[in-house]
Amino acid sequence: MSLFGDYEIRDDAAKSPKPGSAGHLPKRSTDYGSSKYNHSIPIPESHTSGAIEIPATRSPMAESENLMHSLSLTGRRGSRNSFGASLPIPRLKRPSRLSSVTMPTDEQQARPGMPPIQPTREILSSQVQDMSSVKTAAAKNMAFAFDIDGVLVHGDRLIPQGKRALEILNGDNELGIKIPHIFLTNGSGKKEAERCQQLSGILGSPISTDQFIQSHTPMSALAGYYNTVLVVGGEGYKCREVAQEYGFKDVIVPNDIYAADPTISPLREHFTPEQRATSNPKDFSKVKINAILVFSDSRDYATDLQIIMDLLQSEDGVLGTRAKDPVSQRIPIYFSQGDLLCPTEHPTPRLSQGTFRIALETIYKSITGVELERVVYGKPELATYKYADEVMTSWMETIHNEVHLPKNIYMIGDNPASDIVGGNMYGWNTCLVRTGVYQGEGNDKQNPASFGVFNNVLDAVMAALKKELGHDFQFSWSDSMNPVTGNKSAPAIE
Repeated sequence: MSLFGDYEIRDDAAKSPKPGSAGHLPKRSTDYGSSKYNHSIPIPESHTSGAIEIPATRSPMAESENLMHSLSLTGRRGSRNSFGASLPIPRLKRPSRLSSVTMPTDEQQARPGMPPIQPTREILSSQVQDMSSVKTAAAKNMAFAFDIDGVLVHGDRLIPQGKRALEILNGDNELGIKIPHIFLTNGSGKKEAERCQQLSGILGSPISTDQFIQSHTPMSALAGYYNTVLVVGGEGYKCREVAQEYGFKDVIVPNDIYAADPTISPLREHFTPEQRATSNPKDFSKVKINAILVFSDSRDYATDLQIIMDLLQSEDGVLGTRAKDPVSQRIPIYFSQGDLLCPTEHPTPRLSQGTFRIALETIYKSITGVELERVVYGKPELATYKYADEVMTSWMETIHNEVHLPKNIYMIGDNPASDIVGGNMYGWNTCLVRTGVYQGEGNDKQNPASFGVFNNVLDAVMAALKKELGHDFQFSWSDSMNPVTGNKSAPAIE
């Protein structure tokens, strides 16, 4: 068990939980002015190993100052989470690619009667690239984390400079190697594979699910804690499919509840025959919902807010009941991210999931008189960056057969309140672009980017590469640069 600020970080992979016991992330009492906090949001012990619990870094500033980058203003909240919250994230367990090239011993053939397994061309290429020594080593010791909406695309529309930036990082550079990069977005609402396929088509570069993190991707760890969940948001029933893919056993969506009892949302005007046919109504007075998971933006504020409020005031998550103690019997609620605005194809940014959360918090306090305790994932929360470390390390092994986290990581984003403040807090080099939420002159005053402000993502990528690899670094590959084949073959990385 390791310590992080005022919190203990529990690694469930290292210690098996006791079935049926309640779990808390211990928190020391902290006094801020006239208010004292000495509580935690309980979560049940996971019955499956593999999750890491990360404490939320909620401000006041005194609590998270040691996490804040020097360029972030003091006094700004570092998190949207309640005090004492813990955010479980998955521990990645991927088989090593090196196992595919392990040579058999004399006593044991890997494939009897067949030739030994040979290293793939990609691995041989990596060995060729190592001949470039210092510059190659520097390229493998840097990495990029890209926001997507407002940086690489606007909805389904390409931001032109994004295509070229990824071409350079995927091998069209003087070294002919892939420079590590992952995608870290507060976007949501689709399966990771579906979104990667969509982005690959728009950007013209292959994007793997192994380098891709949506806001709700780390929430897959919650499947080890809760069986029956209400999943809110997203288009149609896609978020139900996402949750099922994550391993949640019983996934309920608001349409299921509305189909069972339309009186629950008197302001709803439309419920199509298709929605009714694809819903799963049941007697929800006999169903105990363990947690509420807001995966994506609500498509029906009136219905979703009403159902969530009913559950938050219920007795242990049973609709139609009212808790005697609305705090101790309240089921937990999780949000996949907290952005207020999101860039789309519309000329100005649109409202995002954060506004839904604020509306719910305001309604809840107005009715109950107490604050709503909640857990928020996504940028700028610490758990998201811890998970990004895991993904980046795994991706390094995939493309370079080296298991380590690059030292110099550049976060490129368009939102100072999430991309930049989160990257600054985590010690990354942050680059703010003007193609999305932020379009101002100069740096953002509240959350300035540590590496600078750029007109677009390509300018940011080129500036970072020049800083790490030299101002003479070439942003294109030539066959003549191949140290082995000269101009007689293709570049080392296809």
